[in-house]
Amino acid sequence: MRVSHQCWKWLRRFYGTVPPEEVNLVEIGQKWKSKVLRGPTVQNVTEKKKKYILSMFPYPSGSLHIGHLRVYTITDALNRFYKLNGYQVLHPMGWDAFGLPAENAAIERQIGPASWTQQNIAKMKQQLNSMLANFDWDREVTTCSPDYYKFTQKIFLELHKHGLAYQKDAEINWDPVDQTVLANEQVDSQGRSWRSGAVVEKRKLKQWFLGITKFAHSLQKDLQLLDEWPQNVKTMQKNWIGESYGTEVKFPLSQKDSGQITVFTTRVETVFSVQYIALATKHPLVEKAALSDPGLKNFLKHAESLPEDSKEGYLLNSIHAQHPLLSASKKEVPVFVAPYVLSTYGHGAVMGCPAHDQRDFTFWKHNMPKIEMRPTVVPKNDSPAALRELPYVGKSGVINCPGSDFDGMDTQVASQAIATALEQKGMGKATVTYKLRDWLISRQRFWGAPIPIIHCDDCGSVPVPEQDLPVRLPAVGSLAGKGSSLKTMHEFVNTTCPSCGSPAKRETDTMDTFMDSSWYFFRYTDPKNTEKPFGFDVASKNLPVDLYIGGIEHAILHLLYSRFISKFLASVGKWGDKLGNGEPFKKLVTQGMVHGRTLIDPETGRFLKSDEVTSIEGDDLIIKATGQKPSVAYEKMSKSKYNGADPDLCIQTHGADATRAHILFQAPISEILSWDEAKIVGVERWLHKVIKLTRKSAIKDSAVNDMKAPTASDHEICFFNDVQKLLKSITFSFTESLSLNTVVSDYMKLTNLIENAHHSKLINSTLLTKSLKILITSMYPITPTVAEEAFSILSGSKSNGWNLYVWPEAEAIKESELVNYQVVINGKMRFTHNAATSFINDKDSAIKTLLSSKDGQKYLSGKSIKRVIMRNKVISFVVN
Repeated sequence: MRVSHQCWKWLRRFYGTVPPEEVNLVEIGQKWKSKVLRGPTVQNVTEKKKKYILSMFPYPSGSLHIGHLRVYTITDALNRFYKLNGYQVLHPMGWDAFGLPAENAAIERQIGPASWTQQNIAKMKQQLNSMLANFDWDREVTTCSPDYYKFTQKIFLELHKHGLAYQKDAEINWDPVDQTVLANEQVDSQGRSWRSGAVVEKRKLKQWFLGITKFAHSLQKDLQLLDEWPQNVKTMQKNWIGESYGTEVKFPLSQKDSGQITVFTTRVETVFSVQYIALATKHPLVEKAALSDPGLKNFLKHAESLPEDSKEGYLLNSIHAQHPLLSASKKEVPVFVAPYVLSTYGHGAVMGCPAHDQRDFTFWKHNMPKIEMRPTVVPKNDSPAALRELPYVGKSGVINCPGSDFDGMDTQVASQAIATALEQKGMGKATVTYKLRDWLISRQRFWGAPIPIIHCDDCGSVPVPEQDLPVRLPAVGSLAGKGSSLKTMHEFVNTTCPSCGSPAKRETDTMDTFMDSSWYFFRYTDPKNTEKPFGFDVASKNLPVDLYIGGIEHAILHLLYSRFISKFLASVGKWGDKLGNGEPFKKLVTQGMVHGRTLIDPETGRFLKSDEVTSIEGDDLIIKATGQKPSVAYEKMSKSKYNGADPDLCIQTHGADATRAHILFQAPISEILSWDEAKIVGVERWLHKVIKLTRKSAIKDSAVNDMKAPTASDHEICFFNDVQKLLKSITFSFTESLSLNTVVSDYMKLTNLIENAHHSKLINSTLLTKSLKILITSMYPITPTVAEEAFSILSGSKSNGWNLYVWPEAEAIKESELVNYQVVINGKMRFTHNAATSFINDKDSAIKTLLSSKDGQKYLSGKSIKRVIMRNKVISFVVN
């Protein structure tokens, strides 16, 4: 049972101190907290053994939740494990401190966002200390600090220098409430902002972009090198980049001087089945046609509310296309406007082949149902008449286009031949296209890194000279209200051109916060550098990050942008000498979410607060108002569901070690953790047992480093082997599988093994003590204060050669060295005797031992021994 706080106070008054047999995990945590926060004192650390263990740095929202606690417990346990194994570990922490939430919170509270952010950082740092996280605080970075965003601006200017940062007019998602641009990923399926809930507007604005598409091929290709990343993350990135190999095909327009429509297709072998061209609603030809076509204008307005997979279309009667490979006598190709065509993919135009594409088939049946389809790819060994079901979407087959040069050709051969024919006619070419678009980084808000560009009427857009960095945000005590931006701050906007000296205006957009987080792991390697973002030599020694842990929600954007910036920096600097592909993260682990116990009224479906229910016999709950049992589910923690958990309260109640171990024990890292604080009693019981075992063993402490196998009994050898197997399992879980939940269960098994051996009195105290030391040291990464307490108890004032901070090396499993000797008397085998192989080396001693044994007394007592023969495993007595 866990002793309550009031009970502890009573025990102290009664005894003057806590009774020695009691264990208070909270007090143990406080006793060793400062030492544990400094981390283990590790000796013999070498330059050759390095580990960079990184957790995705948090946004300083004001307080940590259980999800934070989970990821930082994982990285801290691994950090301590590798330090105990002699590694030089880089385990830093910082703050992703810019962004809209801080700005909105500051507006609501009428304070400056810098003040709000610093308050939150102080609170969260205190919480990290409470959970005993051993971070390299001397490497701390804060993205809203001028010392940091100075170099974010410098990286921007380096991108600008290489033509990878540019400004252009673009249609964007505009949040009318938060008054800023939103990425496509920040707009839900209903067209609303992910944060404010406002219906998003489409606007055209001049925006800053980064040329990530220049790296699209390497970003896609190098995914195959990331064999220690989760496959689902690589698949998401691959689909987001969307590299497609295909052919650009040009369809001339029938109207004189009207130009042509260029489409991209990955299946050029179906070109003879083209029965229409479909254009995106934002295609330039569509926008031009809408100026003189009221029906089209109405359709485009209607299309804004249609889903992307809509089968509706609008036929452009004023535009017709010609087939690039068929004679002019063939029928012209109609042109539709179709919402299913993406303006951001290819050229915003597709060739419609209803006979060979399911989406085109659905569109065609809705818009031109009476016109027969034109199949020109048929399965091999089948006649055209055998093609009974359309569309035929198979990629293998033969071309069925009588009169063409490709009739009867295998589709794979035909694909290349048709592409060549189009190129020879100037009507197409092989090409690669991507779904990935250049990265829009402009944000029209105050709380972000200013874009270091000055606009001059004479010189155009001029980069801020390096010596003038950082371009600082104005110091503000509070923000006026929604829509706060640098545009309204004239003292910031008005400046002089660094090129000609004329009056000029600063760029008032700030950078997307993903820009801040795209390179922070570099800064950790060299955080005090005042001249460069980081020294390339220093970065080369530490990168790539050996283990990166964070949420699956960052699987695409953050990781993709970080890979892009890393590859860019590798291409212009020297850190890429170590890893030429510029990939920054070697191993990626995406931890599961934490769900909380959610109580629901079965009649109304209303979420219940904890004080609305009460417990009855056992673990059953009832609703106070109705007497009914509530429905219980585990769902994502949120204030509206009253299912959150306070990490601080958990640590204050149970101690940091029990909280850390419980978090890891409840679920594998990658799976959802259903948080149930009530189950922590099992972990507490185990930790109490460890301390009590240590106290008992301290009385008989013996500093012996080896088990003396020749004198060991079978019980001792079996015990020794079980200890080594568990140690190997624990070590494997830290180094290979990262099954930290099974590490805790192995600790419990090892504790029970030692406890049972202690009670059995079959195992010598030397071996028991050595095994207990193995347990205590191996526990240190996860439960460091209990390990420190146990070490202090067992070692007393002297360490006796035992170093808590050296990971125990598993020894080879030992086979039993005992032999069953057959004892033969006058030619008949009477009994066996279990002894070491050296037993028969001393004949007199062996005979004496046998005569004094129980069986010896039975068969040899009172007999006159004439002769004793000892050979191999047989001891033969000749008696009267």
